[in-house]
Amino acid sequence: MVVSSGGMPSSHTALCVAVTTSVALLHGVGGPLFPVCLAFSLIIMYDATNVRYHAGVQAEVLNVVVEEMLEGHPISEKKLKELLGHTPLQVVGGFILGVVTAIIYHVKTGQLHGWT
Repeated sequence: MVVSSGGMPSSHTALCVAVTTSVALLHGVGGPLFPVCLAFSLIIMYDATNVRYHAGVQAEVLNVVVEEMLEGHPISEKKLKELLGHTPLQVVGGFILGVVTAIIYHVKTGQLHGWT
């Protein structure tokens, strides 16, 4: 599932939160860059748990409707992708992975200016 959407943990969330955490660690939360990163991360997490997740639920329903109503029709052989978004638990998993990854990276590379 490395190259497809959905699943545990949310890699989009992990990436955005790792960047946001890195910005916080390197530049602090008082500068202009942190709020931009935070807003971007929140939008990504909202999209994953709401917009894309519910689009996947709708695709699942449409697949059943098309299969039952248009049985034998060529269009009934095409299936919409159902695993599009994430559950809240998968997004939380991505959040934790992102924070931990960023902290480990900055501790290992010694890039915590003013923190060490």
